[in-house]
Amino acid sequence: MRKIFYFIALTVLISAGCNGVNGDVEFRHDKTENILEVFINDNFFTSFFYPDTAKKPVLYPIHNSSGILITRGFPHDPRPFETTDHPHHVGLWLNFGNVNGLDFWNNSFRVSPENQHRYGTIKFREFISENPRRNELVVGSDWVDVNNNVLLDEETTFVFEEKNGMRTINRTSKLTAVQDVTFSGDKEGLLGLRMDRAFQEPSNRARRMFDATGTKLTEEAVVHNEGKNGVYRNANGDIGGAVWGERSPWVALRAEKEGEVITVAIFDHKTNPYYPAWSHARGYGLFAVNNLGGRGMHDDAEDVEINLSPGESISFTHLIVIGGDMSDEEIFNIHNDFN
Repeated sequence: MRKIFYFIALTVLISAGCNGVNGDVEFRHDKTENILEVFINDNFFTSFFYPDTAKKPVLYPIHNSSGILITRGFPHDPRPFETTDHPHHVGLWLNFGNVNGLDFWNNSFRVSPENQHRYGTIKFREFISENPRRNELVVGSDWVDVNNNVLLDEETTFVFEEKNGMRTINRTSKLTAVQDVTFSGDKEGLLGLRMDRAFQEPSNRARRMFDATGTKLTEEAVVHNEGKNGVYRNANGDIGGAVWGERSPWVALRAEKEGEVITVAIFDHKTNPYYPAWSHARGYGLFAVNNLGGRGMHDDAEDVEINLSPGESISFTHLIVIGGDMSDEEIFNIHNDFN
């Protein structure tokens, strides 16, 4: 009986997310810090984070309905025993590693000035609309090269929902070419989420990390696996590291943190180019799905190339679900409602 009720609740949740009928969201601006905070029922969910120094706007940090952080703090707010790898992995974002030969994915403060010409930056431009009654935020950004020449105009719509302890983010990004643009297959993409250390897989690899206070780096690389218990799985039945590089309509990551079982799942939408996406999911905490991976992800994959003339667009829609101890059957139900 409980399972039947849960399925009904999931259906209502996804339907509400699609129709925007919930009115519990509040947007709070802090323009001095360049953040827009998202609250549901007066409880913090996430922030749209767009500081001038950032290489892309992101959602950061992200909490589940109990208030537990699911995203890594580094580099903006490091926590105890967090590693310092991949400083471009911040919160939830969307970008790509090969747009007209420019790498938008790996750009960060660690890129030297003499190498910046190889990278692209996504610059927040404007808040297009805010509709708390529909739980909807629409923002505009520009994909630019090192000389601020605009390649793509991005319009992204976020819909934030919470129902029965489950939170969702429905993200649609429409990318419109301002000049001739080519997306070429590459593993570095597309929708990324950098997870808290509890969601990492235990590893014997030594890494530089912060100490128990989260304020000082260890002198040498160390191994520290306490609390790490993340396990990936996908719709094909692949588990752990076997998920990487495989195509699947959904991928889920399960872990226990602060005594609570949390499942985070990313769903690809059937209207996206090259659906279902390749999984760019790593045990060290990168949780990404890549609709444009192609042979960059798998030797047997098809060639991926998308060419846009000025004014032409492509769109990507993904659903991120943050719930409890979810079964495959429950996840498949969400996928079917989403698609």
